[in-house]
Amino acid sequence: MNTTDTRPGPSLKLSLTILFVVIAATLVILLLRNERESTVTSIKQIQVGLPAPNFTFPDLNGQQVSLSEHRGKVVLVNIWATWCPPCRQEMPSMQKLYERFNGENFEILAVSIDATGREAVAPFVRTMNLTFPIVLDPKEVIRPLYGITGVPESFIIDKEGIVVEKIIGPIDWATPKVFSFFQDLLNK
Repeated sequence: MNTTDTRPGPSLKLSLTILFVVIAATLVILLLRNERESTVTSIKQIQVGLPAPNFTFPDLNGQQVSLSEHRGKVVLVNIWATWCPPCRQEMPSMQKLYERFNGENFEILAVSIDATGREAVAPFVRTMNLTFPIVLDPKEVIRPLYGITGVPESFIIDKEGIVVEKIIGPIDWATPKVFSFFQDLLNK
């Protein structure tokens, strides 16, 4: 009878366990680093002076609306959500801006990133009596496309499709200074 034990001893088991843990930790670190790097490089930062990326989203009636359809107009693209208090705060002044310049080669495209889409946005629009175009982006496709870091964020785009201003946070869109800025853009 052979009494030789072929099972690995405790020190070999410990060495193999340590080696496995080190390899697993290294793989996790490499995967996380690659994921973070690809996320950072996939987010574009929209810059003043460069063309605004095109997008197409459905409006509240289900009609597809593209930014490119508005070439030749000054466009205010506003990214917002109904759950965002500063977004809600600036909507009445945005309505006044729209009323002031509606029909003068001017458009507002308010891009809602509400996850429930029309269900959240339609009642809000009715309550606030908003008449400017609202488009729905519940999957937040616009976030990496425009490099959005929060809401509200707004982009003013000239008639040639070039970003002339990026605004982070809410503003009062119905001041004489803002009206004058848009009038100057429309006169160019």
